[in-house]
Amino acid sequence: MTDFIREGRLFRVGGFVPSHRQLFLISEATFENGTTTTVEVYIGHVELMFLKPYYRNGLHIRRATAEEFDVLSERHGIPAEDAAYTWMLERDGGSFVVGGKPSWREAEYEVIGERKSLYDPREPWPPDFPAHWGQID
Repeated sequence: MTDFIREGRLFRVGGFVPSHRQLFLISEATFENGTTTTVEVYIGHVELMFLKPYYRNGLHIRRATAEEFDVLSERHGIPAEDAAYTWMLERDGGSFVVGGKPSWREAEYEVIGERKSLYDPREPWPPDFPAHWGQID
């Protein structure tokens, strides 16, 4: 998959673990936007991030274009070798993360049960309920 697109959903920063440089973004099922699944995005090896606390119109994760990277590199001092690891989080390129390849997991809210996170390291993956997952290349 080249891009990860989940528009029309409310995403929020679910957490950042500085000691492991891990970022989690989450969209929970809500009555307001008619969604029935929980979606979680994980980005590891985070070097730099420019985030909003909420993404009201969803996420569109993709590699930064060469032009976008040039601007970000100049503005934030990102080395040229990090171009392949610079990910835009929105269609218009407002937010970005420099880190490893993002991965995602999605499952129907009702089948998740007592599980608190789809990325809980204490829980097996794949789970014993229907789920979808992938990595952004």
